[in-house]
Amino acid sequence: MTRQTNHPNKKIKFALVTETFKPEINGVAMTLGKIVDHLIDHAHQVQVIRPKQSKHDLACNNEHFQECLVAGMRIPLYPQLKLGFPAKNKLITLWKNTQPDIVHIATEGPLGWSALEAARALNIPTISSFHTNFHQYSTCYGFGGFTPLVQRYLRYFHNRTLATLVPTEKLSTELSAEGYANVSVMARGIDTQLFHHSKRCPNLRASWNAEQHDVVVLYVGRLAKEKNINLVIRAFEQIKSNTPNAKLVFVGDGPLQKELKSNCPEAIFAGNQQGEALAKHYASGDVFLFPSMTETYGNVVPEALASGLAVVAFNAAAAAQLISHRKNGMLIDFGNENAFVTAAQEMTNNKALRSQCRTNAHQKIQQLSWHAVGNSLEQNLYRLLDQHPPISAKKHKPRALHTRACT
Repeated sequence: MTRQTNHPNKKIKFALVTETFKPEINGVAMTLGKIVDHLIDHAHQVQVIRPKQSKHDLACNNEHFQECLVAGMRIPLYPQLKLGFPAKNKLITLWKNTQPDIVHIATEGPLGWSALEAARALNIPTISSFHTNFHQYSTCYGFGGFTPLVQRYLRYFHNRTLATLVPTEKLSTELSAEGYANVSVMARGIDTQLFHHSKRCPNLRASWNAEQHDVVVLYVGRLAKEKNINLVIRAFEQIKSNTPNAKLVFVGDGPLQKELKSNCPEAIFAGNQQGEALAKHYASGDVFLFPSMTETYGNVVPEALASGLAVVAFNAAAAAQLISHRKNGMLIDFGNENAFVTAAQEMTNNKALRSQCRTNAHQKIQQLSWHAVGNSLEQNLYRLLDQHPPISAKKHKPRALHTRACT
């Protein structure tokens, strides 16, 4: 029988390998940042291995936190992110000197693969997380023929780790059915102090030329093909036919911005927003359209709900978990774009329905505490270390290193 304990005094040496991290603006970076903050607040030792984003990007090091920056290359269509180059030998050297208790690999690219190989060479317990549906992205960008290959690689990668963390029970069930082993749910949280309807800003609405009773339709997220953004334009065209004073606001940036401006010149493009500014943008809207069908979670959905918006989204990921149809939002059958447009139009035109959904929007959000998520992760880490304690690394003399030490 496996010994179980809460380890009240044990502090974990936790290594995170990721190709995106705060202050980068995306759901993965935000989620990982919250996890790291929680572990540091609880006096665990955290080490983050990530690509160096620019020549001005410097590693951060303090009592409980260490960064190791590795080389990488810009990702096509995502120039603000880098794909980390393989760094197996560098990581073996690093982890021989500062051996972590457990390694968490958050991205499955070349850097993640080399981290998995390095951890296995040193017998360090390793877990992974499934943040992005890369196999669906390949279809969006015209590489659908590679989807089976990508799916096989992802399954093989994750099955070489002790556990794969996913954000919802539904995704856990789906991946398990596809042959993923040891899938475990690590829920997502929401900062309800930051995202709140009280942040509504009349001055911001005025800058959008939105009067008090005008309906502002909002989209927050990356302006990219895999987000199915053109469906927002299509829905808004229908909305305008019955609600001519409606406004459309895009918050975010991405490769489709120029095309969207051309297709909908009356839309307002607010660019990337963070912190209090982002909270004000959310709360100053009325209807939130989320047309993506490639999400593993979609952090913008709970953020919109917490901000008091009436959300229209497909029945998947966070929306499926948090929205009760016609009570605190509208759930659309997955892939039914015509129904999405109809629902968006109804939500905008039907003041009573919109008011009810906005009033009820926050109900399921209050329980989503990042503190609870962090505590749950801690207990999972203790459990895994009980079941798979690290053993002394093999005497291993790596081949000559071709990469420099971490900076």
